[in-house]
Amino acid sequence: MEPGRRRARRGGEGGFSLIELMVVIAIIAMLAAIVGFNVLNALGKGERAAAQNQISNFKSALISYRLEFKKFPSSEEGLNVLVENEKGVKFLDQKEVPLDPWGHPYVYKLESGTEFVIISYGADGQEGGTKENADISSDSMGAKDEK
Repeated sequence: MEPGRRRARRGGEGGFSLIELMVVIAIIAMLAAIVGFNVLNALGKGERAAAQNQISNFKSALISYRLEFKKFPSSEEGLNVLVENEKGVKFLDQKEVPLDPWGHPYVYKLESGTEFVIISYGADGQEGGTKENADISSDSMGAKDEK
């Protein structure tokens, strides 16, 4: 009688069929795809915000440089003079000029004696582009420049 009872219990035990497991796995995969997409989208926005903040820091450092040296650095001198200059004054709290969030150098151009622009060319590191590849420029940061 003991073997019969075991069979009765086993027959009454619930389990999951292969189809049920496949449906659950498919649902989990869809949720993971949605979450992954949103995380990557937020990461891209965070990189753009980090570049804008760094450009803002450069602008402040360049104004301090101008107060000390009575001029903005030339395009040839670039942003490097903010950490290495003839007076030994550091205008950034870093040993070297940081790269943009995508690992590319920022571009500094002195357009006149009193006007400059600082540019990050975005994720692709090339001029122009849209979305995460769009340029971030110091002269257009006040306005939304999402292309």
